[in-house]
Amino acid sequence: MDELKVKGKVAQILEEQSGTGKNGEWRKQDFILETPGKYPKKICITQWGDKIDQFNVQEGEEVTVYVDLQSREYKGNWYTDVKAWKVERGDGDSDDPEENVIDMSDMDHDVPF
Repeated sequence: MDELKVKGKVAQILEEQSGTGKNGEWRKQDFILETPGKYPKKICITQWGDKIDQFNVQEGEEVTVYVDLQSREYKGNWYTDVKAWKVERGDGDSDDPEENVIDMSDMDHDVPF
């Protein structure tokens, strides 16, 4: 899969969660990214382990988040995770600013949930 990135403003940082699993201790923290545009969208993005401290995401800042998408099935239902693997401050412009950017600004339909 190509590199995916989402740009937006950090709207909220949720409480860190931690526990112990078969591979040892784990910790994760979700944050809500609000995309710009006429119809802003909110996306819940998860950061795991040391990335929480490394990224040090703060409410109100503009970031570009590089993400991996992963879905899994559990009892006939599918769940999708949006996992951050890199965060850049500012708008993260590169040589090709449109390359693999998820542009949600022109999505004007309402979701029924």
